Amino acid sequence: MIDSREKQRITEASELLFRASQSIRVLSHIAWPLSQREAFLRKKASKLPTIEYRPFDLEPTLALTGEARKLLGEDSSVNRWLAGIADSIETSGRMLSACGTPEFLAHSSRLYGLPTEVLRDEKSTSLNLANRFDDLFTNISHLDLGAPSDACYLASHVADRMKSAADKLFGDQAPKVMVVDELSANALAGPKRIRIRRDACFTDKDVAQLVNHEAYVHVATSLNGLDQTSLKILGASHPGSTKTQEGLAVFAEFITGSIDIDRFRRLADRIIAIQMAIDGADFIEVYRYFLTRVETPEQAFENARRVFRGGTLTGGTPFTKDIVYLDGLLRVHNFLRAVVTAGRSDCLLLLFCGKLDIEDIPVLCELADAGLCHAPKFLPPWIADRRFLLSYLAYSSYLNSIDLGPIRAHYLEMLRDSPQVRLG
Repeated sequence: MIDSREKQRITEASELLFRASQSIRVLSHIAWPLSQREAFLRKKASKLPTIEYRPFDLEPTLALTGEARKLLGEDSSVNRWLAGIADSIETSGRMLSACGTPEFLAHSSRLYGLPTEVLRDEKSTSLNLANRFDDLFTNISHLDLGAPSDACYLASHVADRMKSAADKLFGDQAPKVMVVDELSANALAGPKRIRIRRDACFTDKDVAQLVNHEAYVHVATSLNGLDQTSLKILGASHPGSTKTQEGLAVFAEFITGSIDIDRFRRLADRIIAIQMAIDGADFIEVYRYFLTRVETPEQAFENARRVFRGGTLTGGTPFTKDIVYLDGLLRVHNFLRAVVTAGRSDCLLLLFCGKLDIEDIPVLCELADAGLCHAPKFLPPWIADRRFLLSYLAYSSYLNSIDLGPIRAHYLEMLRDSPQVRLG
């Protein structure tokens, strides 16, 4: 039972951690100026970029997390949750302090993991999954998948679609949609603004992915978290929640039919490139790898920049955040299947209460029961109407219990002497 004094203490600690998180702006701190790409390509990709990072003053962050820790009393699930968030914020600050040094990787891997770390099933790794996807998609790359003819939707078109979707869901709380020149990703969303990179080229699937990923998940969880007046930390986008937030956003692409093979391949390529950098490949080597995977030198540079931002360009110290997309997708998908089969669908809405990690769900159940964690205000269409989601998860869970080996063997034998078919 959480009494009124305990509730006040939790709220105060949460407020302090929120304040501590506000100086942790990872992506903006490690961003490269657009001029770096122009200079690199002008020199025919023959010379490593020269990057200087601003110093990061860690002391104000540590002072605030230290104050929050003083409020944590005896061991309890809530105190462990708050202490874990303090750890994440402090590690994030140390990572920013180590930009451009070999120490950067140790902090990055603690926050986001490594491609070779074993996942929750105690067998797979993100690198295994990436290589498996790469092989699978290579085997079907010759097939006509029925995609429409190539089209390049401009950033202005994407901005219009994004604004329409955001206005419809968020009303007067909708963030401003902006087209910008300098952005490592094609788009980036927060509670106040959604930025879209001006020189990016988008397909029909890209547009749908961005609406479901950036607006319907990232903006929704940000606004819902900021609405949690007793647990303000749920409104903070700290790296401790990144795995679940990105996994949830990619799952949103999947469950809405927005994702495609190109998207999965991009996510897999990033993991492979991160491992290349860990193994010693420098920026130019990773850039050349991406030249074989994308259509333009500009996009190859942007992809390589995602891997090396914050780290050392000579190899060995990449930024490992991009492994969280597939890792997080697996975590979120498996969590959703587990709670549905266990009869705990009541936990689904908790995923949208703010910026959180799946492992936080038990303590958030406790805090919701105490009246400290409130229902989310904004929900994407696929979770607001959960009929298809629950049907899919129930069916998916049953399929997972079937031994595919004998079934695969049967159909491979059945088709063994059948010629390849080319229709259309």
